[in-house]
Amino acid sequence: MRKLLAGLGVVLFIGACAGGAVPGLMMATTAPALPSATSPYIVAAVTDARRPEADTTRDALRHPAEIMAFTGVQPGWRIADIGPGGGYYSRLFAVAAGDGGQVYAVDRPGTAERPRPMATVAPLYGNITHLTTGYDTWSAGAPLDAIFISQIYHDFYLPVFHFDVPAMNRAMFAALKPGGVLVIIDHAAVDGSPITVTDSLHRIDRAQVIADLTAAGFVLQEETDVLRNPADNRTERVFESDIRGHTDQFALRFVKPAN
Repeated sequence: MRKLLAGLGVVLFIGACAGGAVPGLMMATTAPALPSATSPYIVAAVTDARRPEADTTRDALRHPAEIMAFTGVQPGWRIADIGPGGGYYSRLFAVAAGDGGQVYAVDRPGTAERPRPMATVAPLYGNITHLTTGYDTWSAGAPLDAIFISQIYHDFYLPVFHFDVPAMNRAMFAALKPGGVLVIIDHAAVDGSPITVTDSLHRIDRAQVIADLTAAGFVLQEETDVLRNPADNRTERVFESDIRGHTDQFALRFVKPAN
């Protein structure tokens, strides 16, 4: 059990659901009916034969079916996957969204010597567009149903990038259609940690993310505990061998109010 701060200073006492979504407070909008981890198009995404072994071996830790269901993805959705890396989630969303949907893999520019991994993934799927203008200057050209950010929101605060994070959050808000969702998964820092831990530990305080996104106009809709790991004391760098791949991670779904 924990207290969840959602919206404009409203505190909701919520009960934890092991391995599933934690009911949250939805302000100004009714929570949508979500798919389940066994919805046919989510099962098709997870069992897609094109998924490489490097992806499927991580499924036990990443719980892709549960995370896909948590996003609420539907066939026909237009989704931006910001920071796609090797395409783990972009591949899943491409199958789940289907031929009528579109996935925008929002990436950093690559070089001839070091091309981005998504450059070879996107051609395998007819509905993935690989955008390489950067995390802060991308455009999908039309309103999106969802934006998804896994384990990289904290990077927006890294000094090397010099990003204007509030401006980026406002841009994501504008990129979504009314009722569209923003899902953020990240490595949890100790509660109350300063923003400098994003650089030193590659973690971020969950409360910081909530404050950032609500300031941009988003409303916190749901949270899932499926990626939480209480054995992680949240004080180590996420790349350390004993915690890498096993960090305590929060997963939050925000919504752009329909009105």
